[in-house]
Amino acid sequence: MERDINLDEISDGKLYDANDMVKVGCSDCAGCSACCHGMGETIVLDPYDIWQLTSHLGCTFEQLLSSGRIALHVYEGLILPSLNLVGEEEGCPFLNKEGRCSIHSFRPGICRCFPLGRLYENGSFRYFLQIHECRKENRTKMKIRKWLDIPDLRRYEKFICDWHFYIKALQEQAKTCKEEERLKELSMRVLQDYYLIPYAPEMDFYEQFYSRGSLGEGGNELN
Repeated sequence: MERDINLDEISDGKLYDANDMVKVGCSDCAGCSACCHGMGETIVLDPYDIWQLTSHLGCTFEQLLSSGRIALHVYEGLILPSLNLVGEEEGCPFLNKEGRCSIHSFRPGICRCFPLGRLYENGSFRYFLQIHECRKENRTKMKIRKWLDIPDLRRYEKFICDWHFYIKALQEQAKTCKEEERLKELSMRVLQDYYLIPYAPEMDFYEQFYSRGSLGEGGNELN
C-alpha cells in the first residue's frame, strides 16, 4: 500500500537495488509474528499474489473472498483486494495455531519484502530499509535478491513497476471522475481482468498477465 513518507524518519537514508546487501536477516523470524498483526487493510494483493495463492491453495479468487481470508476495500477510488486481518489483534488469516505463516513459500509480495519498502520514482523503483518496523534485533546482512527469494526477479520487478504505475494512473483519473457508476465500472473492470479471470497454475504468470486488460493493450480504462 502506498504511503506518504519521510525517508529520513523511517529509513537508514539509503536506497538499494536487488544485488545490494542490507540488514534484513532475522533467522527465519525465530518464532516472531509481530509483523503479521495489526496491519489493518494495508496488505494489498496484486495479481501475482493472487496467482500464487490460488495456484498453491487450489482455489479461486471468489473462494478466497468467501472464506474471509481476503477482502475488498477502496483505495483512492479503486476497489482492490487485501489480506483480511481478523480478531482483536488483527492477525493474518494464514497464521497457523503456532503463530507461524502457513503460506510462507508463496506469501504476498508486501510480506516477502518486509522490512524493506519500495520508493517509486521516474517510472521505476528502488528499495529502502524501514528501520523501526521489524522488532528483531541484531539482524544480519543479506543480499536483497536472496531475501526476496522470487524466481526470475527481473521480470517480477518489471511487473511490480508496471502494476504500480498502472494503478496509480487509474487512481489519479478516479479523483477527477464525478460519476459513481463509471467509478464502479472502472473497479469492476480491473477486478474482472486481473483478479476474477483465473490464472492457470501451470502457465507462465507474466504471459497471462500481459495478455489481458488495457495494461497489456496500452489502453486507458476510463476511455
